[in-house]
Amino acid sequence: MPQRIAIVTGAARGIGAGTARRLASDGMAVGVLDLSAGDGEQTVADIEKAGGRAIAVGADVSKADQVQAAVERVAAELGEPTVLVNNAGVTRDNLLFKMTEADWDTVLNVHLRGAFLMTRAVQKYMVDAKWGRIVNLSSVSAVGNRGQLNYSAAKAGMQGLTKTLALELGKFGVTANAVAPGFIVTDMTAATAARLGMSFEDFQAAGAKSIPVQRVGQVEDVAAAISFLVSEEAGFVSGQVLYIAGGPVS
Repeated sequence: MPQRIAIVTGAARGIGAGTARRLASDGMAVGVLDLSAGDGEQTVADIEKAGGRAIAVGADVSKADQVQAAVERVAAELGEPTVLVNNAGVTRDNLLFKMTEADWDTVLNVHLRGAFLMTRAVQKYMVDAKWGRIVNLSSVSAVGNRGQLNYSAAKAGMQGLTKTLALELGKFGVTANAVAPGFIVTDMTAATAARLGMSFEDFQAAGAKSIPVQRVGQVEDVAAAISFLVSEEAGFVSGQVLYIAGGPVS
């Protein structure tokens, strides 16, 4: 079987970097996408050190021309991509009455418009290959989270996007699923702790108390789930949202 080519957005750090490393260890070549190619160089270095293939590509996923150029570069340098992980994201948290239009637009554009543009650019390679895997990053915040009106709306939107992609692309051998992490140790959660005036250690300890498995999540927990969803064996799993939260989510 030829080597699968994957693209992971927001792959310079956190869940994106961990997922890129995991997919490379699974045998895929990986296009490491982030705002600038320089941002993704460490992830690429990690992959190459472990014997894998990867390139760092810069693109703002909310800009259609940059997305198209990035995808074409991956296709030219690594091969035609048939695995896509839409992970790129930002937060601009605030309560409704304090939230600016720029706060709203930035978050919706990166998460939701970015996933749409990336998927539209990559789907032709999947359709041609009659095989493809799409995983979109949602969040437990999709069910609502105080102070995250924009982020919650974007992450709920990712679930609707995922289910519709599964309906439209299934006949071409393409699956689409979403993962919805809970508390995962990343730079983003560290920033939340800082915003709340807590040490990251205390923030994690407090979070773990409310999680049934009594620990917070690690990047590797999410990467492992994505690894399954993009695998050959997951071909009959599509249109699903998998919560990775250490317990039920309602």
